[in-house]
Amino acid sequence: MNIMMKNIFLLISVSLLFSCAPKEKIKNKSGEKMNILFIAVDDLKPNLGCYGDTVSISPNIDKLAGEAAVFTNNHCQQAVCGPSRASLLTGLRPDRTEVWDLKTLIRDKNPDVVTLPQYFKENGYQTAARGKVFDLRSVDKKHDEISWTYPYESPNGRRWIGTKKKLITQNVDLPDDKFFDGSIVNQSMELLEKMSKKEKPFFLAVGFKKPHLPFVAPKKCWDKFDRNQFKLAEFQEHAKNAPEFAFQPGWELRGIYAGVPKTGRIPDDMQRELIHGYYACINHIDDQIGKLLNKLDELGLRENTIVVLWGDHGWHLGDHLMWCKHTNFEQSTRAPLIIFDPRIRKEIKYQFPTEFIDIFPTLCDLTGLKIPSDIDGVSLAKVLINPEVKVKKFAMSQFHRDTKGKKVEGYAIRTERYRYVEWVDIIVREDNGKYGEDKIIARELYDYQKDPLEKISVVDYPEYKEIAEKMHKQMKDFFLKKKK
Repeated sequence: MNIMMKNIFLLISVSLLFSCAPKEKIKNKSGEKMNILFIAVDDLKPNLGCYGDTVSISPNIDKLAGEAAVFTNNHCQQAVCGPSRASLLTGLRPDRTEVWDLKTLIRDKNPDVVTLPQYFKENGYQTAARGKVFDLRSVDKKHDEISWTYPYESPNGRRWIGTKKKLITQNVDLPDDKFFDGSIVNQSMELLEKMSKKEKPFFLAVGFKKPHLPFVAPKKCWDKFDRNQFKLAEFQEHAKNAPEFAFQPGWELRGIYAGVPKTGRIPDDMQRELIHGYYACINHIDDQIGKLLNKLDELGLRENTIVVLWGDHGWHLGDHLMWCKHTNFEQSTRAPLIIFDPRIRKEIKYQFPTEFIDIFPTLCDLTGLKIPSDIDGVSLAKVLINPEVKVKKFAMSQFHRDTKGKKVEGYAIRTERYRYVEWVDIIVREDNGKYGEDKIIARELYDYQKDPLEKISVVDYPEYKEIAEKMHKQMKDFFLKKKK
């Protein structure tokens, strides 16, 4: 059999495997159910080697990505921890979870919701979490107790080491296990070993806390970089023609940490310090993920374990004069998603739009579980077979603002080329309908082919009239469908 025939045979065989997924469980070679290692990384944007970042030092994540599907146009549903994670872990958009802030409990609004780990628990899996999986402000004190087979345990560690000052960065010459994430990975490896000895398959969720502020990391991670190598954001202005309320002043950065100017542009030296700290934290997390994956190999689990790695949203590093998240711009909504399935070990770079709500149905599909009918996402399993297939037309993100005493919600559609945003009267969000032109407060449109830095909103330019109208119709259809 020649190479071409072998490849055709392999493609047909794998395609048949996935085509039968809705009727029977997909199993590995030994006939056992697939395990799931579910890795969350707080505030991680796609500043990784596998996403084309030439400065980042992320060898362990990059190695995993070399045999996995890397979703390069993936977006969160709302660019802040609590709502993003609530949406991802229920498979429901924020307007359905009604978790739009950092104080609403998921089950206060959705008492009967079945979360992703809970669904696997109900279908024969042992489930456990360590670190930050749900945002702790969105669930009960036991990390949504009903979702887990094993009781949740908090990690050991402090936000700052050896000081009470609220430092924005900290370079500390201590071993990994003295840091939060070192503690998280040690607990997770112990749990992984324990779960691997049971007959039931496992769903282990591991949530790392960095690169969330403050940027505290071991000295060895800082020392891998020369601060002068970091370039500042090229475009540090507000986009032309965009409504002023679309931007944010960096509340999280300016309101907590010592020495940060309350207003205006962050000084260049401090910008480089922040960028350096962000990359040092990514490297620190990459080290911890490396330990976790090595433990998977040590226990002989790699061949029957699906690994999913995601960052809950993006992060502004000075672009548009902004820091942190909390917007509908690209740097805030775009976040990494990597799915490794040992049965299909190949590198895939998927460029079409995807969303975090797609993770829930995808993991059901890959493990042979029935996809719940009431969740909002779609399965990405077919992408692992054919990376040219388009599973959806766009990704949808949202964020709210107060402007001149009026509450507005911004909905952003991201396609392969464009980002279209409509800011609407918040009543559209609250009653899941009443959508109409009279409710639109402002609009934005960005063309990434011509304007990758989002310098100009072209929504009212004559040459973009047809595009704007098409995307407005997509938005309108989305709301009408949602109302039904």
